Amino acid sequence: MPQVNPQILVWARETAGLSIDGAAKSLQLGGARQSGTEALGEYEKGTRAPSRPLLLKMAKVYRRPLLTFYLPQPPVKSERGEDFRTLPGGRAFESAPTLDALVRDVFVRQRLVKSILEDTDEAEPLNFVGSMTLGQPVDYVAKVICKRLSFDLNEFRRKRTVEESFSYMRGLTEQLGVFVLLIGNLGTHHTALSTDVFRGFALAEKVAPFIVVNDQDAKVAWSFTLLHELAHIWLGRTGLSGADFEQKIEQFCNDIASEILLPEAEIDDLGPLGDDRQKIMSAISDFASRRKVSRTLVAYRLLKRRKIHRNQWADLTEEFRRSWEAERAKKKEEAADAAGGPNYYVVKRHRVGNALVEVTRRAIAEGFVTPTKAGRILGVKPANVQALVAPA
Repeated sequence: MPQVNPQILVWARETAGLSIDGAAKSLQLGGARQSGTEALGEYEKGTRAPSRPLLLKMAKVYRRPLLTFYLPQPPVKSERGEDFRTLPGGRAFESAPTLDALVRDVFVRQRLVKSILEDTDEAEPLNFVGSMTLGQPVDYVAKVICKRLSFDLNEFRRKRTVEESFSYMRGLTEQLGVFVLLIGNLGTHHTALSTDVFRGFALAEKVAPFIVVNDQDAKVAWSFTLLHELAHIWLGRTGLSGADFEQKIEQFCNDIASEILLPEAEIDDLGPLGDDRQKIMSAISDFASRRKVSRTLVAYRLLKRRKIHRNQWADLTEEFRRSWEAERAKKKEEAADAAGGPNYYVVKRHRVGNALVEVTRRAIAEGFVTPTKAGRILGVKPANVQALVAPA
């Protein structure tokens, strides 16, 4: 068996966000003669060589492929796009390892899907990826995207719920050849990533571009995030998007998504807002609800239109956030008290999207992927793949 560089063990643990004590406990190291921390310390110092079974455990606990542990040196942190950025001061730095693991997972899924499309002669490059630049007018880019999507704003607003509006937009996006996933954790609620860490991200590949929407966000915000990430793809900019709209590319993508969902001219329909904070909030809430958009989007448009000043925008945004968090907590309590719940496979299909399920189903039927690879693409155990891809 090849010798393992102990620096790899330290790097893998630290990038997984684990202390040496926490890792030793998760790996179930130690015994009567030696503590787990001491045992792991010996492996990491190189005074003791890890066995293959232990490396397999480490691969699972650290969320790394087994081959990683046989690299000669820890890999250099890769460039992942302009917006795969260091988390600013207001964000949770402890979430960075979880976010890195999520990004790695989606990169692997994208490459597997791309490989399937290449094997089946379906890997036709999408000409709209990277077809726009930051120097082009926002309204022009918005019109181009809408036309390519065949997006009808009235149809979007006629949907009964915000979930149905999002499904409408997601369906149009997937028809273009873009895969849209809803992911906000690594498979358990313990690894949930808040919108302070990321709202969505895009892999702007010519073949099999991926968009991930953080499903920990309010459902009414999902459509905006999807359009924001589509703008990233049109720009050809792979990247992770958060709440920092000061960055040029983030502001540009926000403006495109805003123009599509809430054309600037419509903001004038709100009329004079006055100075009463409660009345302003009420007017924004009613206005947003009728258009199947978030209140924060309306506030952003008001700011851009100079109908409110920056301090008002910050105050309203924070108040809407607190209101949503309170409502989410209430719904969680109600869900905990309710009996049963949605079917596992129904939920999973919704998370990964019809496009990804369909590609995987065809690949299995034609023998292009094993159940193990199919499970990696879909984010489930190999034993659950057949039930997930079975026709509903």
